[in-house]
Amino acid sequence: MNLKSTLHLAALSSTRYVPDIKQYYERKVAEGKSKMCVLNAVRNKILQRVLAVVKRGTPYVENYLEINLENS
Repeated sequence: MNLKSTLHLAALSSTRYVPDIKQYYERKVAEGKSKMCVLNAVRNKILQRVLAVVKRGTPYVENYLEINLENS
């Protein structure tokens, strides 16, 4: 299995089981976007999250912004 198909399967799974991505997916489809267009955006979101974790060298934190605001 190549990276593109793995990323596609991750996007499909996250639209069902990851609450913020599920909400994003449902909102965009309700706005009239095609499902494949929204899945492409979800794949991009997943890649952005992965690259941010790699760049920072820290584990993924779901509510990163909320945690940083509390610590300030």
